[in-house]
Amino acid sequence: MTETTPTPSAAPIPEATTVPEVQASGLPQSPTTMTPTRIDIEEKVIDMLRTVYDPEIPVNIYELGLIYRIELSDDCTQLDVDMTLTAPNCPAADFIMEDVRQKLCTITELTTVNVNLVFEPEWTKDMMSEEAQLELGLI
Repeated sequence: MTETTPTPSAAPIPEATTVPEVQASGLPQSPTTMTPTRIDIEEKVIDMLRTVYDPEIPVNIYELGLIYRIELSDDCTQLDVDMTLTAPNCPAADFIMEDVRQKLCTITELTTVNVNLVFEPEWTKDMMSEEAQLELGLI
């Protein structure tokens, strides 16, 4: 009787796996953050706009109602924003416009950002959010 020694079976070769990208915080990104949707990008735009303030008013320009239009291209790489000012002769106009442009350009998915200053329709206090009106003591 011959004895056969079983040959050790080869360990299975693991399948290739993809390593998730890591955020600045060191945490892996979820699949939704790896491929942002139109809504994700629009939310980033609004979040950035909420960080821009008229130096004379303690409310951000988004809540003031100064943003009239936010439009993303079909491929979500080009952004067009129409905005106005509380007054056509606003002394901080250049500062505010440049602040908007610089902050929106930090959104990595965007390759082109156009910020247009418009005065139609004319801005009124009614365009402010309820939050802004409360902050300014108007209601």
